[in-house]
Amino acid sequence: MNNINYNFEMEKVIEGIDIKKPKKLLLHSCCGPCSSAVLEKLNEYFEITVLYYNPNLDTEEEFNRRSEEQLHLIEKLPQKNKINFIRADYRKEDYDEKVKGFEGEKEGGYRCTLCFELRLEETAKMAREMNFDYFTTTLSISPYKNSKLLNKIGDKISKKYEVDYLYSDFKKKNGYKRSVELSKEYNMYRQDYCGCEYSKLETEEREKNKLS
Repeated sequence: MNNINYNFEMEKVIEGIDIKKPKKLLLHSCCGPCSSAVLEKLNEYFEITVLYYNPNLDTEEEFNRRSEEQLHLIEKLPQKNKINFIRADYRKEDYDEKVKGFEGEKEGGYRCTLCFELRLEETAKMAREMNFDYFTTTLSISPYKNSKLLNKIGDKISKKYEVDYLYSDFKKKNGYKRSVELSKEYNMYRQDYCGCEYSKLETEEREKNKLS
């Protein structure tokens, strides 16, 4: 897994797909803004189902707000192949149990690794059960997320559930920039923290330090 160009690996898969016979992709999405450029890029090659499974979010209100933005985006986006949507229940206990003992980790540390594992494993389980050709996540579009780590986790879980993981580094080739543009175009709510209560506290602390 060392020195792999994950965007190149994804493009090799895309180039091999007959657009008249699109593959089925289960796409875990953390939020509408992050999914925007991903859906735009992949929709011609895949019949995409967006899975909104994010038990890491700090409140049910935030969970619902991001879910609604995701659904609104899907309804507005031009679609070459129909984009479906699955919203999982808000199960914060899943996240709390997964990261127990690592609550004090800094953002980007092992707590985040566990969170990635939780969400990708749920995606892989569903992909296996529903006979998808591939699964992947929008998370690699963020410049703050470790794409190498995400792909390593995806590859491991892929082998466990015997369903192909679509390697990705969606931030490449201006992917993140495009997601910002689309967020503005569709007037989307763009959150200022990753999602969990711990990342929110870190964000608030940084803002306080700027003002002091």
